[in-house]
Amino acid sequence: MLLIGEKLNGFIPSVGKAIRAKDEAFLRDLAVRQEAAGADYLDVCAAVDSEIEADTLRWLVELAEDASSLPLCIDSPNPQVLASVLPYCKRVGIINSVSMESGKIETLFPLIADTNWKVIALLCSNAGVPERAEGRLAIFAQIRAAAKDYGISEDRLLIDPIVHTLSTDETALSTFAECAGEIRKRSSKAHVVSGLSNISYGLPVRPLINHAFLLYAMQAGMNAAILDVLDREMIGLMHAGAALLGEDEYCMDYITAFRENRIGPLKD
Repeated sequence: MLLIGEKLNGFIPSVGKAIRAKDEAFLRDLAVRQEAAGADYLDVCAAVDSEIEADTLRWLVELAEDASSLPLCIDSPNPQVLASVLPYCKRVGIINSVSMESGKIETLFPLIADTNWKVIALLCSNAGVPERAEGRLAIFAQIRAAAKDYGISEDRLLIDPIVHTLSTDETALSTFAECAGEIRKRSSKAHVVSGLSNISYGLPVRPLINHAFLLYAMQAGMNAAILDVLDREMIGLMHAGAALLGEDEYCMDYITAFRENRIGPLKD
């Protein structure tokens, strides 16, 4: 499982406050702790007004790369912002994100075509997110074709089928799972990714929903996630799930994570 630490995101109230205040100590601590917890990448999202987003995201990228040795997942809905920040990144990471919305692939794919950058691709278009799996899989086919045109190998694609909020759509998991399974069948190299916390928005005790979704999504074929790596119970469930699915020979990853104190209950 490819783990993308979600905590350096301005949409989280405490982090947004720290970004606006340029509280470097707070943000550096989050970067350091996520690396220690086993993240493979750190997602960085400024979540500020459009007029200052590019400068703020560049500052956040420089801070995170200085505080941690991990590559970053550069996160913005604006492709122009991503394009402007990309040259300042010291390490090859992940672009978050493209879709079939106008201008996104056209702006970003040429910039990463001859590099090793990975990219998260959302299964939506100018018309929004299709309600049914068939519509999302049609968008996957379009993104896959575009990547081929630009010479971007499928192992650099992290496909996000998009999970709806469970409180407004009781089919959120089943639709995601159908998409994930089909993507893995149709491409042996592309990853399936999700931002785990999206499904629980607006519900009480959100970690319960997030934890359950993680295991069901892994069973469906998800092999990358943007999640809270500081949630030791979540990481424990992820390792336990991988072992139960036969993806952890002799449970060695699970045992290693236990020995390194990266898994366990939220309260000892």
